[in-house]
Amino acid sequence: MNANSQPIKLFLVVAFSCTSLLVSLTPVLAKPTQNRSDAKTTVAQATTFNQPPIPLGPPPGGRVRGGAKRGPVGTLAACPPTKPDLTALVPFTEEDNSVINVWAQTTVERPSWFFYVPYTKDLPYTVEFVLQDRDSNEIYKNAIALPDKPGVIRVSLPTTAPALAVNKQYRWFFTINCDKQKNSPPTFVEGVIQRVELNPATVKELQTPELLKRYALYGQKGIWYEALMTLAELRQKNPQDAALQAEWRNLLGSIRLNDIATEPLLLETPSSAK
Repeated sequence: MNANSQPIKLFLVVAFSCTSLLVSLTPVLAKPTQNRSDAKTTVAQATTFNQPPIPLGPPPGGRVRGGAKRGPVGTLAACPPTKPDLTALVPFTEEDNSVINVWAQTTVERPSWFFYVPYTKDLPYTVEFVLQDRDSNEIYKNAIALPDKPGVIRVSLPTTAPALAVNKQYRWFFTINCDKQKNSPPTFVEGVIQRVELNPATVKELQTPELLKRYALYGQKGIWYEALMTLAELRQKNPQDAALQAEWRNLLGSIRLNDIATEPLLLETPSSAK
């Protein structure tokens, strides 16, 4: 063997060893990782909320944020200012004439509303949820308990309340009175909800047991209340899931409520005051 053959032989041994190592690693590197977040991430990337246009007729108007309001001359709102303010988790539009329209759709007879409440139960404030038909007739009214800490609470229409009729609009109010004598104006939010029917093909798709798929379908069809409710239920079942937290931020960010997206979700809070 000459002097040059030893380096060549060593090079071939090293090259063969590296090739063998790469071959042995290839199946590991190429094999897709099966974990809990795969499906969530895929759905999150594909989910968009398609806000439907405002229905024909008088614009719904409304108020998505509470905040301190001045009352009659010489009086001030009793509710202290907070940041964020009382907020309804509902889509809204701002028109050229500075009119805000707070409006969204549901498919169920008795939906749930979500509100960010900045005040807590240790304060002597009274809270009320009211639902009216289009002629301002009261459909449902209930006193609401303030939460233990500031956060997002759920208010659901109970089975004892009248069911929402299809294609009819209803106006809701969520009001906090911070003055026992009610001499000062309350802080409140309000908007319009309309129940609609989905086509049979979509109804069949929604029969899937996978909540993430249901959430995505509701978002694509512009059904706000069920999209929000489904995602809230998923977060309740998986409170530490980072992918679901990101999707929650994405959904609320899509309706310009980014400041509410990181607030606690208090679904265990009783909705009715004792």
